[in-house]
Amino acid sequence: MNVLVTGGARGLGLAISLYYLKMGHSVVVNYNNSSDLALKLKSEYGDRVSIVKADVSNEDDVKRMFDALGKLDVVVNNAGIAKDSDPMEKSAEEFLEVIKVNLLGTFLVSKYAVNHVDKGCIVNISSTNALDTYYPESMDYDASKAGVISLTHNFSLYLKDRGIRVNVVCPDWIDTDMNLEMDEEYKKSLGMFLKPEEVAKVVYDVSIDESVNDVVIRVGDNSVK
Repeated sequence: MNVLVTGGARGLGLAISLYYLKMGHSVVVNYNNSSDLALKLKSEYGDRVSIVKADVSNEDDVKRMFDALGKLDVVVNNAGIAKDSDPMEKSAEEFLEVIKVNLLGTFLVSKYAVNHVDKGCIVNISSTNALDTYYPESMDYDASKAGVISLTHNFSLYLKDRGIRVNVVCPDWIDTDMNLEMDEEYKKSLGMFLKPEEVAKVVYDVSIDESVNDVVIRVGDNSVK
């Protein structure tokens, strides 16, 4: 299979890229700011890895990325950011940056992927933050990830006659660099963190199971009520 992973050079995205490579597939690794990590992956895996720089929230970048790509079997919309802060201190620009990368980026990549994914699938990465309320400081992130679930349902309906499956994976807290600055006491209260590789396996399994479509898959259960 040929697989595109957005944000595929670090964190969960890297784990997803590595899992597909382990299973013998070829991966297009999209990155924006992680050029060193992307180049390292390319040097390790050679022709099985292609790397492409693109800001998923920029339509020109996304169009240019897909213009350079051929047929794809799987597209994983993983690229995302979080900028948690007190809602009263959060600026409109900061709020919109999160929405643009996480939600608009998923829309744009899915839109341009349609003509490259023939009878394949799109797997979106959301979060349990879209299903549960943990703390208000992440309300922009939570809203963006809830929107990703809605996009999944809508694209699944829109693409049903083209044989393209669209699903969304909602992981609980993952042990990645995105959570490095989290307060240690609060981190302990959340319970066990998922390993990136555990989530990557779920993404892979969803992508190859042709019976799974328009499904929200929750991974882990450390929800704070």
